[in-house]
Amino acid sequence: MTYCLGVKVKDGLVAIADTRITSGMDTTVKKKIFVEQKDNHSLFIMTSGLRSIRDKAITYFHDLVEEGETYNKLYKAVNALGEQVRRVSKEDKPSLEKSGFKFNLNTIVGGQLKDDEEHKLYLLYPEGNWVELGHGSPFVIIGNSGFGKPILNRTITNDSSLAHVLKAGFLSFDSTRVSANDVEFPIDVVLYKKDTFHMIEHRYEKKDMLEISELWAKELKAALTQIPEHWMEAALNKLPQ
Repeated sequence: MTYCLGVKVKDGLVAIADTRITSGMDTTVKKKIFVEQKDNHSLFIMTSGLRSIRDKAITYFHDLVEEGETYNKLYKAVNALGEQVRRVSKEDKPSLEKSGFKFNLNTIVGGQLKDDEEHKLYLLYPEGNWVELGHGSPFVIIGNSGFGKPILNRTITNDSSLAHVLKAGFLSFDSTRVSANDVEFPIDVVLYKKDTFHMIEHRYEKKDMLEISELWAKELKAALTQIPEHWMEAALNKLPQ
């Protein structure tokens, strides 16, 4: 499993990906977010699913770019990546399913290319089709998604700053990390400020964020004690005395 989060707000994009790879009893660290940028061309790709099909689809897409394929809008690059996902599906899906594995490659693509009027965020499905994320749905998580959604649903809006999104995104990851043993540090972060055509990358190790993780746990416990309890009396009074 994995945790990859993509968020689009008015000011830009935030992407967070864990790096844990689990294979049987073995765990390793592997980057799950890939950045392509040059003049008026900035995009990131994050993936979840079987490592073999992930690596193969990304390699095929990189080959297209290295061989001279260019895209003036992000959706066209997403279409091209979707074609490579379908190509890998034709090559590998039958044998994978015969062995009891699912073709489960999900992909988040975000960025801005030269003719995009604004930065974009897409979710690409294993079938090669996609949806665009926007005002009504500013974020998407692939992989282990259940534990980290509540804080994002309650705190992220289109007007949120990149700093606010990064903070909430980390807390979303941390909530997932403490609840699932297949999501772990280090985490890779990509930030994109609108219309700059320049993405920055940064890696956080566990030691870098230990203080914030511990503070978050402390604040949650403190908040719980402050919740009024009078509403509980109707149920608690039914307990045997």
